[in-house]
Amino acid sequence: MYNVQSMPFADLDVYQTSLATEQGQPGAVDASRLSAGTYKIDPAHTLVAWTVNHMGFSLLEGIFGASDGQIVIDPNHPTESLVEVSFAIKDLSVTTCAFANHLRSADLFDAENFPVARFVSTSVKPSGTDRATITGDLTIKGITRSVALDAAFVGVGQNPLSDKLNFGFAATTTILRSEFDLGFLVPAVSDKVKLRINAAFSAE
Repeated sequence: MYNVQSMPFADLDVYQTSLATEQGQPGAVDASRLSAGTYKIDPAHTLVAWTVNHMGFSLLEGIFGASDGQIVIDPNHPTESLVEVSFAIKDLSVTTCAFANHLRSADLFDAENFPVARFVSTSVKPSGTDRATITGDLTIKGITRSVALDAAFVGVGQNPLSDKLNFGFAATTTILRSEFDLGFLVPAVSDKVKLRINAAFSAE
């Protein structure tokens, strides 16, 4: 497992503070609003954004949207939570179609043979009322590595559009792409990949 953060949650603090919930929004950081149960992933509002250093010239980013997943959660017993999320490699989003096609090729993700990436939590360790370290198995190209996510509870509330309970969390971590057989052009393109995760869930 690889994580370059020198202080837990330091990177997450910057990320979360930049997009803090504003007055008048229906969500709030209030776990008493959340009932124990199983919630489905909201694929329209769940994503993993990745960043690499491109040859020392620029920072390059892309996005994977969630294709499936759920969370089993009980606010009174957070350590028993279980989250699993899948991402369809073919649906990745980057700057150009040509670049996206190269990422899907055998040089990198080999989407034809490995169409799905998946994260399944193995432990949840709360830190205060709205933070946790979520450790889990990340599988890409059939290779599974343990990854620790620094996660923050963003908020929970009734979605006025669907009239369903929604909630979500934000998280950050860093991985080495070479550990998942994605080492094309390392070190010219950085091995380290910064991941920013936004996960949203909805009641049935």
